[in-house]
Amino acid sequence: MDKAHVEDRKGAPGQPALHRFMGVDLELAPGVLIPREETELLGHTAVRLIKDRLAEPLVIDMCCGSGNLALAIATHIPAARLWACDLTDETVALARRNAERCGFSDRVQVMQGDLFGGLSGENLEGRIDLIVCNPPYISTQRLESDSAHLLESEPREAFDGGPYGISIHQRLVRDALAFLKPGGWLAFEFGEGQHRQAAALLARARGYEPAAFAEDAAGRPRVAFVQKRADV
Repeated sequence: MDKAHVEDRKGAPGQPALHRFMGVDLELAPGVLIPREETELLGHTAVRLIKDRLAEPLVIDMCCGSGNLALAIATHIPAARLWACDLTDETVALARRNAERCGFSDRVQVMQGDLFGGLSGENLEGRIDLIVCNPPYISTQRLESDSAHLLESEPREAFDGGPYGISIHQRLVRDALAFLKPGGWLAFEFGEGQHRQAAALLARARGYEPAAFAEDAAGRPRVAFVQKRADV
């Protein structure tokens, strides 16, 4: 997770540097995670799940950071409507600036709150076609040892996944069921070697079909995608 995408470009004088993610130019800011190259696997997987299959898909980008996934999906699926959610003032402000920069303020709403708490009052329960999420997934212990360098320029909230690295995944898998329509998709990123934990979380939730995984260029599972069961 510590390998940043290399396609950064200097902005014009007085303008911020831009970072390219799935063909979208994003502004970056201190205190917000820099989108990683491996997260493009999640983005392309998400687009593939719903592109050309739904007339006007409704999508949630949870833990949205700079808004990279939401804006990439909006770019590749022009009919999609999206809600991008994150916790901190910095991430929400940056995601809103990026949505405006890309011309998507009318289709991408950026909400602030603790996971799905930020969507309270939006009346989205049981209506969502896709939830996509790149949550924190490094264990607290690793962040205090071999991965401590990540905190030199980026916030702990973007990386710290709790004692085992899956604390946010546990809440995501559980709470997403209330928002997905039957047959709706949940797609999320996880760390190297966490695919068994991800599969176990999804199985224990008892609301999803069997999980599938997308692999990176080295053949390592890094993204889970799964449908909500029709009888839930």
